Amino acid sequence: LPLEYQTADAEDLPFPNDSFDAVVSTFGVMFTPDQERAAAELLRVCKSGGKIGLANWPPAGFVAQIFGTIGKQIPPAPGLKSPALWGTRARLAELFEPHASIAASERHFTFRYRSPEHFVEVLKTYYGPVLKAFAALEPPAQAALHDDLVNLIGRFNAAKDGTTVVPSEYLEVVLTKK
Repeated sequence: LPLEYQTADAEDLPFPNDSFDAVVSTFGVMFTPDQERAAAELLRVCKSGGKIGLANWPPAGFVAQIFGTIGKQIPPAPGLKSPALWGTRARLAELFEPHASIAASERHFTFRYRSPEHFVEVLKTYYGPVLKAFAALEPPAQAALHDDLVNLIGRFNAAKDGTTVVPSEYLEVVLTKK
């Protein structure tokens, strides 16, 4: 299928109402500061009977532990809700009911890297929350965050051969707009 990609603000999508049969966010929209506004935008641009597909990290999973580790060095801004709330059925109900029916399933993804240090290097190079945290910190705090992340990965690492294998949960969500 031909696809067109467009960068846009998830809290103010540049599309008319009822534009799409399907709207998808994979570990993205959950990071918006105004969660209610972002959810309203997803609903607004989706046609009645259309689907909204989401993949979200839950608050008890490995990735949420990364957020907590970052939070020791950089506390979240006051008033912001945790992005991991999107990984709970209760928060999804708050955001989307009664405008959509919700089907959610717990799924698993396994991170695989050469070592815990390699995993941290990938996170701080490509994963927005970690990349931004390292950029905001002075070198001593960067070193502390690095060590904390390596230790966290070590606690979750299922590999016994020096590599890194970290099982992680996520919530797969399919909303059907009413």
